Amino acid sequence: MLFSFGQSAQFESPQVLTIGNFDGVHRGHQAVIEQARLAAQSRGLPLAVLVFEPQPREFFAKLRGEPLPSRLMSLRNKVEALAELGVDRVWCLRFDRIQSMTAFEFVESLIGEKQVRHLVVGDDFRFGADRLGDYAFLKHAASRFGFTLEQSGTHCEGSDRISSSRVRDALSAHDFDQAERLLGRPYAVTGRVLYGQQLGRQLGFPTANIRLPRNTPLSGVFACEVRLPDGAMARGIANIGCRPTVSGGGSWLEVHLHDQNLELYGRRLTVIPRFFIRPEQKFESVALLSAQIAEDNNRARDMLMTLLGS
Repeated sequence: MLFSFGQSAQFESPQVLTIGNFDGVHRGHQAVIEQARLAAQSRGLPLAVLVFEPQPREFFAKLRGEPLPSRLMSLRNKVEALAELGVDRVWCLRFDRIQSMTAFEFVESLIGEKQVRHLVVGDDFRFGADRLGDYAFLKHAASRFGFTLEQSGTHCEGSDRISSSRVRDALSAHDFDQAERLLGRPYAVTGRVLYGQQLGRQLGFPTANIRLPRNTPLSGVFACEVRLPDGAMARGIANIGCRPTVSGGGSWLEVHLHDQNLELYGRRLTVIPRFFIRPEQKFESVALLSAQIAEDNNRARDMLMTLLGS
């Protein structure tokens, strides 16, 4: 799959296109992508997806000085998920460079002159600084610029629409089963293991450390499964947060693997939270932290045994 990043999309040949944030690539997103993939297949054209970085909600929150909304997945993981769904090309546009475009400028610049033959959009797709961009607007633009258009229907889990906000709400409530139903797969955090302070090793609980963005949707201590670089699965305990007892800076995922002693520096791990154990907290001493880690680790073992068996 091809990936491009910039302030404009340059299609060299006819494409089928869909546009959105696709944060989490949940089941609703998957349905839109599949609809677009079938449209591309029937026309003998490649499927392209247009996404934005930063995501619009993040951009405007930062502009207003507000906390960033949580993000369900990194850009890299989003692109990988889209590739698995059969997308041929992802264009990632710098939202700070296009956020002032009106709806007409958006269509003219990014769709109308770009060899887009067919456009598929979700039922909630909106665009343009003037807030005029919706499906009715696109229908008029399609006639003017010569592309065809279809809208994806509403996709529900239970009686409510599937959305990234619902996934965030499920994660905030530590309802990992609900998050999995909405995503169509377990919620996971993937990243590259970096060198840490080696404190976990000194305490008898060596950890693999992954740097996270500050707007990750989870914090606290979790029993987890871990997909290793070779694809094998392990179990362990993870802390997501700022490590207030020892550093109080940045946001990290620290995972201790049960019954494993592996060299993981520089490798990519996928951590799947299964049970919430407790919030992150600051301890008065490293000794108290060590005692709590031992207690948390035993609890994680028991939880995972109950869920997954021996």
